Amino acid sequence: MISPLAYVDPSAQIGENVEIGPFCFIDKNVVIGNDNVIMPHVNIMYGSRIGNGNQIHPGAVIGGIPQDLKFRGEDTTAEIGDFNRIRENVTINRGTASKGKTVVGNNNLLMENMHVAHDCVIGNNCIIGNSTKFAGEVVVDDHATISACVLIHQFCHIGGYVMIQGGSGCSKDIPPYIMGGRNPLTYAGINLVRLRREGYPTETIDAIHNTYRIIYQNGMNVSQALAALKEESFASLPEIQYIIKFIESSERGIIRDR
Repeated sequence: MISPLAYVDPSAQIGENVEIGPFCFIDKNVVIGNDNVIMPHVNIMYGSRIGNGNQIHPGAVIGGIPQDLKFRGEDTTAEIGDFNRIRENVTINRGTASKGKTVVGNNNLLMENMHVAHDCVIGNNCIIGNSTKFAGEVVVDDHATISACVLIHQFCHIGGYVMIQGGSGCSKDIPPYIMGGRNPLTYAGINLVRLRREGYPTETIDAIHNTYRIIYQNGMNVSQALAALKEESFASLPEIQYIIKFIESSERGIIRDR
């Protein structure tokens, strides 16, 4: 299952039923789980940890040295979960002293030529489009969909179940369950189609919609909107609590209304 034209460091730990194509480079201090398909010309660098059942397409580089001038060769990792599809020329850098690791969860699709910088954390079941770029320490919650050619500033937090328009640029946090578009990125409504596909009940969808009406369309600042939101009868729903906690913990501030 390992091409004779691939280089695998003798100290690398390779699981069962792993395919490694020609001209791959597997560095030392690498752990690869079971049932992975690593296509030709993939580089898996020092400190990479790869789970089970992943597909890694030609030209991808996992665990590359961070593009951070503060990096001093720390012993850090790039950790990939299970059942991800990592398409052509994707680059995932390992962590720095800040967090020590870059993490990609499970069941994600990372499309061609996208970049995950040092210390990012990507959750589960995310779709990230062609040529989208994440700067350092970006956090993406589960079930996010980010279209092609989106630029995300360092330290941004992207909520779950969002849909981000292609070609956007963002330097603020993006709250859960919304659609974002334009450049710079602004609020463009809730991600209604995705919520319905996921089976959210109408009452919950209405509560999410009313939440964002309070946050974005009542003429209040964010602190006033959160105070008003907490008085609503639906504020105890888990989805609304998620939104409240997301905004309260935001360090960069959230994106604006159109």
